[in-house]
Amino acid sequence: MSHVPSERDAVLDAARRARAASIVLAPATRATKDAAILAMADALDARADAVIAANTGDVERAVAAGTAAGLVDRLTLTRERLAAIAEAQREVAQLPDPVGEVIRGYTLPNGLDVRQIRVPMGVVGIIYEARPNVTVDAAGLGLKSGNAVLLRESSSAHDSNTALVGVMQDALEASGLPRDCVQLVPGTSHEAVKHLMTARGLVDVLIPRGGAGLIRSVVEESTVPVIETGVGNCHVYIDAAADIDKAVPLLVNAKTQRTSVCNAAETFLVHADIADAFLPRALAALKDAGVTVHGDRRMRAYAERSGIDFADVTDDDWSAEYYSLDIAAGVVDSLDDAVQHIRQWSTGHTEAIVTENQSNARAFVAQVDAAAVMVNASTRFTDGGEFGFGAEIGISTQKLHARGPMGLTELTSTKYVVTGDGHIRP
Repeated sequence: MSHVPSERDAVLDAARRARAASIVLAPATRATKDAAILAMADALDARADAVIAANTGDVERAVAAGTAAGLVDRLTLTRERLAAIAEAQREVAQLPDPVGEVIRGYTLPNGLDVRQIRVPMGVVGIIYEARPNVTVDAAGLGLKSGNAVLLRESSSAHDSNTALVGVMQDALEASGLPRDCVQLVPGTSHEAVKHLMTARGLVDVLIPRGGAGLIRSVVEESTVPVIETGVGNCHVYIDAAADIDKAVPLLVNAKTQRTSVCNAAETFLVHADIADAFLPRALAALKDAGVTVHGDRRMRAYAERSGIDFADVTDDDWSAEYYSLDIAAGVVDSLDDAVQHIRQWSTGHTEAIVTENQSNARAFVAQVDAAAVMVNASTRFTDGGEFGFGAEIGISTQKLHARGPMGLTELTSTKYVVTGDGHIRP
């Protein structure tokens, strides 16, 4: 009787093939890797119709299932979005290759030459929800940094990701690199995810991207090391010394430019001394953008005068990552009160202050504990592409190894190379 591979067997086989591919990829030259990345980008453009057709089916099923609008937006690939995804890969190809970079080097008194250099992680697993752009970003960044990637996507984007990975694997093969440098993890059950999370020795690191439940599950259940990416409960604090002409459009941009992303603002706080001047203009602008404000008692009076959609704020609102045109809001009496509120509710992603007082800006930056702190800039700038990294693999909210937007260097480890001339230790 022939053996029928189990789901566990299939996942571990994919991991072994990724390991074999990573060994081929690790010593590849920059020219080889860049040529493959550019070939993937060109193939995405050339086969856009097939990818979008696959995505359309995923989107239709998500809408029929009653999926929240913000999540449907993340799932959707338009021709413009797909072109932007391909262009981001071309930008990755233009970036310096981190592999082989000498982080530090010196010669010991005994003549030994010591160098610490960047090397690939090896096999990187990405566990994520309905975000097809992550599929391509992870492939390109993984390839450039010399890593094979194992992609575990949600079933809601399965057809989209199958099409995307097929396109990229064909381009890899045509470029002379193994197709297994980029793979979808087989299986559709949660057990398949667990097999990936416990493939220690085959998978070097896991990076979860998604909601709080997904991230918590990976962090708590994985035996493979995890780089934790976090939920984005981002705050904008309007200081007493804010320039209102800057503050109003900045707040609206942070909330509404795209609501379905982790760097969208979910709470704003305004100093009481500027509330009378700021809030009528800000609430009118938020009303025009269709935003519902979930405010505290002091905010209610301003909201009632503005006619904006308003609800009394709850603890669930203060902690929410809405993914929608909703924002929590409160009036505070001092910068210290704002910082205390942010410390209580922040997820450590991105926090912003709007102020013309540099002393206040420095105090906010020093006291707020987050991966990114914005001074007079929208929270929407916390992004690998906006930071000049090309695409990003995620935004880390932990403090070990990587923090903030993760680009190429965050997908590398290091090794020490010590060169002697017959040295022996006395």
